[in-house]
Amino acid sequence: MRCPKCQVDNPKDTSYCVKCGTELPRFEEVLISKTKTKTKSKTKTIQTRLKPMTKGKIFAGKYRLIEELGRGGMGIVCKAEDTKLRRGVALKFLPPELIRDPEARQRFVREAQAAAALDHQNICTVYEVDEAEGQAFIAMACIEGQTLKDMIAKGPLEIMEAVDIAVQVGEGLKAAHEKGIIHRDIKPANIMLTGKGQVKVMDFGLARLEWGADLTRTSTAMGTIAYMSPEQARAETVDCRTDIWSLGCTLFEMLSGLSPFRKDHEPATMCAIVNENPPPLSSLRQDIPAGLEKIVQRCLQKNARDRYPDVGSLIEELKSITLRGFSTSPSIPTAKEQIPSIAVLPFVDLSPQKDQEYFCDGVAEELINALAHITGLRVVARTSAFAFKGRNLDVRDVGRVLNVKTVLEGSIRKAGQKLRITAQLINVEDGYHVWSERFDREMDDVFAIQDEISMAIVDNLKIKLLAKERAAIEKRYGDNPEAYNLYLKGLYFASKPSPDAFQKALVYFREALDKDPALSLAHAGMARVYATMGILSLAPPLEMLAQAKLALQKALELDDNLAEAHAQTALIAYWYEWDWDIAERSYKKTFALNPGNAFAHAWYAWYCIARRRFDEAIKEIKQALSLDPLMPLFYTFSVGIHGASGKPDEAIKEFQKVMELDPNFGLAYFHLGVAYVRKGLLDEAIQTFQKFRELSIYGYGGWAESNLGFIYLAKGEREKIIRLLDELLEQKEKGPVSPTGIGMLYGALGDFDKAFELFDLACEVRDSLLVMIPVYIEFYVDLSPASSRLAEFRNDPRFKALLRRIKLDS
Repeated sequence: MRCPKCQVDNPKDTSYCVKCGTELPRFEEVLISKTKTKTKSKTKTIQTRLKPMTKGKIFAGKYRLIEELGRGGMGIVCKAEDTKLRRGVALKFLPPELIRDPEARQRFVREAQAAAALDHQNICTVYEVDEAEGQAFIAMACIEGQTLKDMIAKGPLEIMEAVDIAVQVGEGLKAAHEKGIIHRDIKPANIMLTGKGQVKVMDFGLARLEWGADLTRTSTAMGTIAYMSPEQARAETVDCRTDIWSLGCTLFEMLSGLSPFRKDHEPATMCAIVNENPPPLSSLRQDIPAGLEKIVQRCLQKNARDRYPDVGSLIEELKSITLRGFSTSPSIPTAKEQIPSIAVLPFVDLSPQKDQEYFCDGVAEELINALAHITGLRVVARTSAFAFKGRNLDVRDVGRVLNVKTVLEGSIRKAGQKLRITAQLINVEDGYHVWSERFDREMDDVFAIQDEISMAIVDNLKIKLLAKERAAIEKRYGDNPEAYNLYLKGLYFASKPSPDAFQKALVYFREALDKDPALSLAHAGMARVYATMGILSLAPPLEMLAQAKLALQKALELDDNLAEAHAQTALIAYWYEWDWDIAERSYKKTFALNPGNAFAHAWYAWYCIARRRFDEAIKEIKQALSLDPLMPLFYTFSVGIHGASGKPDEAIKEFQKVMELDPNFGLAYFHLGVAYVRKGLLDEAIQTFQKFRELSIYGYGGWAESNLGFIYLAKGEREKIIRLLDELLEQKEKGPVSPTGIGMLYGALGDFDKAFELFDLACEVRDSLLVMIPVYIEFYVDLSPASSRLAEFRNDPRFKALLRRIKLDS
């Protein structure tokens, strides 16, 4: 039918123009009701008043009706009990008004046939299809959980949760497509998630069987409008790629909370599906990985030929996103070079009330902490191991991502004071169990169980323990699981370098100490946060130093052999007190006590940079990444360390890994800017430093500006240096600003007297940028015309005196 407005030819039974949305002169009467009212919807919707099902009624001689679960165009769904097999079921009834409609009746039966032909963990199981008491019905598994639609109603999902759900939906669709079944109505309302996070694809009522008759009219659009593909909207023949489109719409909605094409009314939605592109996901959510946005864009290509050719290809891409940034870095030694190695996954809560998550996490964390003390065993840190929490991934994939040979997984069931803990040690290469055990004990025995599991792992991995390592495994950090869990939450936020995250970390550490004042780890955690805030110019350094030392003193009083406390001793010694010998000894003691302390290796890398031990610095950051391969902060450190070591190309590669994990990790842009300077790409460096300034609304005052000043000096743009200086002086009135950064700008302007005056102030307030001056100033000495001025600045006797003051003159 030709559109009277745009003159485009439309399918015969289309109600609205597929290009402009104009209502056509004729449209099909598809709404089946007693009044035969015409509809303006392209979807075949059946609106009927359905009578409530009688609670307690025995249907078909064996199903006791319990309650109505929902109703829609193709029937009523009720929860029932199969009294013969004694299992819960969901019964789907065809509405009485449709009994006389041959097509509707056939579609109803076909839904059951399609679903019953499928046996897959991600598809709702169909038990039988039959007729009784004048009703056609389907008996299927009753899924306890919630719909994806209800989940999205609470807000956008976490990125990896959304990807995992999409993968599971894809696995179900793949199984259906392999049997010639196309769903044709994939949408959040047709996707259920169990309490364990397993996806179940529901409702094959619109399925088209490639091996059977297509009972739908070829020229009638069928499906739910907001999720139907352009070919569905045009009432054309569809194949598996229409499900890929709908899954793309669903993934878009999971990530953004918005449907990509939904408009105020159906004709506008249809028009948008056929003619418009959805808004970029990155414009709706800043932390979307670029690769994931490209996958969604490919799913939503108007021409089916431009989408993924099959769901298997889409799943492969989604898994690459699931593991992207989680893949083994080329800089990390392979698992074969690091035998033995292990990742301890969070234990699963199987308790009836599902209220033991913190306890499950605590058990896993205790095992990680205990095993990390063993020399010769690489234990993946909590941040990376817990990144897979709640996700339905094969442990072999997890092992390959984390580059370990073995993975430990387990579960906990707690009822009163009774515990049942299961644990399995799995070989990543073949997926077979190396060891498994079940422990039925009392709650008071939990620490003994952890020791048994740790020792079993050691025995099965053929590791010889030193006496001190055995003692470390058996060492307990308090006996309050709730306090320990609060400490773990504090650690999570302590790894995110922003004022808000650090404040949250301090709150959790304080709450942990309220419940257990003797928890030395929480005191050490507070010391770490306070020290780091001062180092990053997020708070006045001297104030942070005082707070850090108080917390550190308490931690050491409680436990003089606490590796985390000695790591903070080293951090304070070289960033604040410039006592390089104490810092070195403290790091060595940290590694002796806990060789698996990833943060200590990461910060030691910066220590080596300040001492100009560049090769050693790169080795240490690689070690940190091997222990915690999913930590954005460590990849950010790697960017900076490679740049400072004169390896800008490697720094740029490491930056891409940060972006895959967290595209808005601001500190990474600062270090990337330095790498561009090392390559002589000054325009790129300017853009990158400006991006860092945009993302770092609070803190880091003077970091980017000092570098920009030297770049503008090299470009002969003195007025821009003056503008930066004015901005910093104004910012200084509102919050912490590095006096070193201001001094460097004065140096770029040639005012050396003012520059060294500010450097003296930086020494007094313990400004962290001072430590990096000897290294960073070398980046700019070779820039022309900056070289002569900076060479003069570097050769000034006051600069040499400054190096002596911070003990970096040798």
